[in-house]
Amino acid sequence: MSTYDLGIVGAGPAGMTAALTALALGLSVVVVDEQQRPGGQIFRQPPASRSPIPKGVAGYPWGQSLVADAEASSGRDGIRWCLGATALGVLEDDAGLELIVRQAARTERVGVRRLLVATGAMDLPVAFPGWTLPGVVTAGGMQTMLKAQQVLMARNVVLTGGHPLLLLVAGLILDAGGDIAEIALPRSRASLRDLPRAVGALPGHLGVLANAAATAAKLARSRVPVRRGAIVTAARGDGRVEEVDVAALRADNTIDPEQAPRTVPADGVVLGYGFQPATDLARQAGCGLRWDSPAGGWVIAHDDDLRTTVPNIFVAGEPAGVAGADQARAEGRLAALMVAASVRGDDGVADNDVESARRDVRRARRFASVVQRLFEPPRETLTDLARGDTTVCRCEAVTRDDVEVAIEANPFLSSTNALKLECRTGMGPCQGRYCELTTAGLLARGRDMSMEQVGPLNAQFPIRPATVGEIGRMAEPE
Repeated sequence: MSTYDLGIVGAGPAGMTAALTALALGLSVVVVDEQQRPGGQIFRQPPASRSPIPKGVAGYPWGQSLVADAEASSGRDGIRWCLGATALGVLEDDAGLELIVRQAARTERVGVRRLLVATGAMDLPVAFPGWTLPGVVTAGGMQTMLKAQQVLMARNVVLTGGHPLLLLVAGLILDAGGDIAEIALPRSRASLRDLPRAVGALPGHLGVLANAAATAAKLARSRVPVRRGAIVTAARGDGRVEEVDVAALRADNTIDPEQAPRTVPADGVVLGYGFQPATDLARQAGCGLRWDSPAGGWVIAHDDDLRTTVPNIFVAGEPAGVAGADQARAEGRLAALMVAASVRGDDGVADNDVESARRDVRRARRFASVVQRLFEPPRETLTDLARGDTTVCRCEAVTRDDVEVAIEANPFLSSTNALKLECRTGMGPCQGRYCELTTAGLLARGRDMSMEQVGPLNAQFPIRPATVGEIGRMAEPE
């Protein structure tokens, strides 16, 4: 079994930066990512056969060079890139941590002295009537199809949500030749108390804002209808989306019952309500979580040095709180420095490098906190979109009625894990990634409890579906 000083799961801004920093400090590094090229979601690259030179992203002038440096490091002594591979879980024994990695038909145990969880985030799923129809896709999913495969899955699209990514995806749709029937934005305007903080956070992020402004201008030139204080409540069609309902919202972001929804013809719906941190690997490893709604929901608990509650496991990027690429890059550097200090002792890392990394994290966090506050999803309203017969757990075909019947029939049921055992929501292949927040929200409301009190779902090994043969090969001698 190969052993490395640092194992990194995730090759986005945090993982790439941490890998290159650790390599420069003389550590041996292994990076595991499910994509075929480094970059993560925001810097997702098309296949090398189509575009061998990494592509950049507007607003992030450092992104292209970071991806290029990561790809150029492949084959160098001291670093191994396991791309197109899945981390099935983390095991621990007397010798330290083991990553279980599946790549193609091979399952491998990889020893790591320290582990960095840089697994990114996934789109926030929202259950509403018709959300399982072909043609309903998340903003991240649409972005992936357009950037990596150059595929436009619908020609006349309604976009709904409040995250800035929605605006960028709208621009990509127009660039690909698609039409936008409407953009429905739940939040009508920013709170006045947010404006002073927004102004103070602008330095260093003008490129991102300029890119957003350019996209907004493009939408205006294309005469795209933008409805503020509106939300998609249903999608209908025979075999795929053909029309959607758009309802008006009151000032408190709840649906206005006095106004009937409008029906908008469309063959696609893009949902962009934000992201939730990808924490399943950390959960399986035993890391503690904390609830932070503006930062995406359940985030991995950590200290100022990015150490989690489990010894020798660190976190950087979106699993520590969804905060964008700038903060992910800053945290990746700081995490690598902290790992190097823990492996080699404090003398192995210069104090001025650590202080510089901390300043970068603080600077990025100021901007990220404003974005989080401005674009926090209206969770109560999103939970209410599911009707009684709406499927909330797609894997096990569990409806909202099924969940609420289980809650009412079991008055002592008070945790999301207990609800999972009672009605099977979260037991399918996705292990709750699509249904956890909806079912937890229903339970919290039904018991008049907070999300912290009902808690997150546990994650079990393996965190992704695996065959018996793949699990069995873990025990085979190398």
